[in-house]
Amino acid sequence: MIMKKVNGIFQLLVALFFGVALVYFLMFDSVKNGFGIQELTAGNVVVWLLVGLVLFLVSWATTMAYTSNLNRRIRKLEQEKNEVKALVYDMERGLKVSNVQTKIDTIEEDKDGPGLRPRENIK
Repeated sequence: MIMKKVNGIFQLLVALFFGVALVYFLMFDSVKNGFGIQELTAGNVVVWLLVGLVLFLVSWATTMAYTSNLNRRIRKLEQEKNEVKALVYDMERGLKVSNVQTKIDTIEEDKDGPGLRPRENIK
């Protein structure tokens, strides 16, 4: 649960960072005096892009960690489900075998004493 929140926060930070960078670079002429930067150089742009890349990589790493955690949990639940299915199958199979055994026993008992006398031939 905590990993999901961290993942969402980092994705939001990446989106906000690149949104602010886009606005900053599009409106550089009107906001350059506010930040004390007179010129937009390639070095400034590279620093912005590297910070964005680092944020993106951290966001990507948290996403991968979160999904691998979910996949591990899914595999564990599927294994438990298969174990329960096997247990239920074994229990049903055991009931069927015991039912068949009781039916065989009752059939054998019926053969021994049907309650009818054997047929007599009259001459």
